[in-house]
Amino acid sequence: MLLTPRRRRLKATALLASAVSVCLLAASAPPAPLGVGDRLFPYLGNPGYDVASYDLSFTYPGSHDKPLQAVTTIDAWTTEDLDRINLDFAHGKVESVEVDGEPAGFATAGEDLVVTPEDPLQQGNWTRITVRHTSDPTAPGGEDGGWVRTADGLAMANQADAAHLVFPCNDHPSDKAMFTIRITAPDGYTAVANGMPTGVDHVGGKTTWTYRTQHPMATELAQVSIGRSTVLHRRGPHGLPVRDVVPTKDVKALEPWLAKTPDQIAWMENKVGPYPFETYGLLMAEASTGFELETQTLSLFEKELFTEPAYPKWYIESIMVHELSHQWFGDSVSPRTWSDLWLNEGHATWYEELYAEETAHRPMDTRMKAAYGASDRWRAAGGPPGAPKAPAPGQKISIFRPNVYDGAALVLYALRQEIGRPAFERLERDWVRLHRDGTAGTADFEHLASRISGRDLSGFFQAWLYDAKTPPMPGHPDWKSTPPAKAAPRT
Repeated sequence: MLLTPRRRRLKATALLASAVSVCLLAASAPPAPLGVGDRLFPYLGNPGYDVASYDLSFTYPGSHDKPLQAVTTIDAWTTEDLDRINLDFAHGKVESVEVDGEPAGFATAGEDLVVTPEDPLQQGNWTRITVRHTSDPTAPGGEDGGWVRTADGLAMANQADAAHLVFPCNDHPSDKAMFTIRITAPDGYTAVANGMPTGVDHVGGKTTWTYRTQHPMATELAQVSIGRSTVLHRRGPHGLPVRDVVPTKDVKALEPWLAKTPDQIAWMENKVGPYPFETYGLLMAEASTGFELETQTLSLFEKELFTEPAYPKWYIESIMVHELSHQWFGDSVSPRTWSDLWLNEGHATWYEELYAEETAHRPMDTRMKAAYGASDRWRAAGGPPGAPKAPAPGQKISIFRPNVYDGAALVLYALRQEIGRPAFERLERDWVRLHRDGTAGTADFEHLASRISGRDLSGFFQAWLYDAKTPPMPGHPDWKSTPPAKAAPRT
């Protein structure tokens, strides 16, 4: 996610064992919300199972002011004995639930859908959960994400804690899965989703599009676009299919920007290695979100970014590269916990800045020196990059603060200064290669950096990621960080 400056207001694994210990629910106990112990989102995700695949079916009524009819089918392995199954879900009405083809009971607890199968599930078994429900883009709290209403339809913005506002799921990036997505809409609309198209069916004035991912995906990266759109096709490096989704009326104006993507992919491949997915493209939505978003294989952009004349060309192109680089950093290699967010946004900001330096002569050193000057204030306001403060009440995306953007890119700059350019560039390539299609955390990055550099970097990472004050910048002892202003004493 990248917050655009005009609205900066907001833009398995090492989870807590205590969360797993509560997955055995007594059948007589009242339904309760669970979580996997994420420090920033305690009730996000659920213990006791590992999702292998989602099959999502949405029927769009032709108006973004009405709920969609939906069916979500989840195939999963149980990792514990379960009397109940908690799914993250809100902003929809559940009509029925089946577990392994048999009717199951269900109740709501917080933002969880608690499912009680007829027979308890045993550890190590394959299970299928089918939920028939509505998916409501008009529900209160829509500013937190989920469905985004566009001028002519809908799109998705599920980061960080919002996929479950659209469909029932295990809504945590540590549990990635394959996706099949079907969208039915009245003729005249076009629907596009993550992955590759596998079929289009026309029946009775309606069209159904089906898409399937070829790589696992976190729920927060799911994308569905429904609108009066045109899909433009081109080829990227090595014949990579590139497809862009734009409002039909704006095709001519937006095409010059879209044509830049293949060269940008080639630039990123030269830095970090092969593009990690089966396709890529831009979804240019006529909507006001305040951010751009790296939804897997189809990044979401506000159309205004490309039509507002105040934005210089180099800036727009660097933002395109920011979201593109997330396909490696954040999508292919997903964060193990949301406290690892700096690995996503720090790397995307790093390549955004490097692209601007190499193609538009915007020196990275200049931006990094400015970031260093502000770093102590960012740490005070949002926490150090490796331990961001929890989101503000009622503002789930407020974890996306400067400390995890330029503040985290500053950590990477310091690391390159510390270990040298050749070791740093090898680290970047090895990171995305070793963890492709998986999840990884800060400890993994520290371990790999130490191994490649041949040095114990634990002290470096402790200071740069977790200290309240920014450490001295290697190679730039003259750089100074301005401390946060002290509050005036009360009189």
